[in-house]
Amino acid sequence: MKTIDFSNLSFQEKQQWLQHAIAPRPICFASTIDKDGHANLSPFSFFNLFSSNPPIVVFSPSRRGRDNTVKHTLENVLEVPECVVNIVEYDMVQQTSLSSCEYPKGTDEFVKAGFTKQAATLVRPPMVKEARIKLECKVNEVKSLGDIGGAGQLVIAEVLCMHVDESVLGEDGKIDQRKLQLVARLGGDWYCRVDESNLFKVPKPNTQLGIGIDQLPESVRNSTILTGNHLGMLANVAAFPEIDPAFADDQVKQIFQYFSVNPVEMEKELHHYAAALLDAGDIAKAWQVLLCN
Repeated sequence: MKTIDFSNLSFQEKQQWLQHAIAPRPICFASTIDKDGHANLSPFSFFNLFSSNPPIVVFSPSRRGRDNTVKHTLENVLEVPECVVNIVEYDMVQQTSLSSCEYPKGTDEFVKAGFTKQAATLVRPPMVKEARIKLECKVNEVKSLGDIGGAGQLVIAEVLCMHVDESVLGEDGKIDQRKLQLVARLGGDWYCRVDESNLFKVPKPNTQLGIGIDQLPESVRNSTILTGNHLGMLANVAAFPEIDPAFADDQVKQIFQYFSVNPVEMEKELHHYAAALLDAGDIAKAWQVLLCN
């Protein structure tokens, strides 16, 4: 394994390694205004949700590594401590990228990138009309992480209200993750697109403690077929499963029929079958298959 000693790297090298490894990163498309009321619009991928109560998001308009200057967004929130975080989706990503050009101060990126201003309800900066989710925020604090090029400047913002287009809501009135086409930043020029084709669910651990991988049978724990993900699914049960006398499965019968004279191969086949069941999300049945061995 290659070890990267950051003490010997330039700012650009540090950024290259980190931004490719720590990804995908959600994009904060921040609209702000200066004290004279001029709007600014710029995307930041150093961004995330850090608290629900109070509702806090943080993004970082870092000092430029090239010349150590600060971004207009940072200047604006220091003058007018308010912002709107507009959530970026796939059909607006190219315009969002265009807005990141380093236009001279006073240039309206709404105009340059072709977005429409929409008045916010509680803060002074305008919202991006085309964004289907918008968060109006007050800036509680700006915390500097340094005064050299590349140093983060953390804008700690409290969400006052949230606007959500009804087109992304499900029947329960909440956001349906499948209806959003979120994009996120990777390293270099790379982005990723989140849509229904690449979504999957990971059930949260039970309110009761999972038995843990250390409690799995040795043959399961040391399987050459089952992956770490498979073991994690099996170990997230609150109690060690019992054999169900009523369990019957044609594929298990075939495995016993064809491999009964070769216990090692039979175990491998059972593990292959259990792995397929786990991939399909059927943990209970996978356990019964493994308990047959």
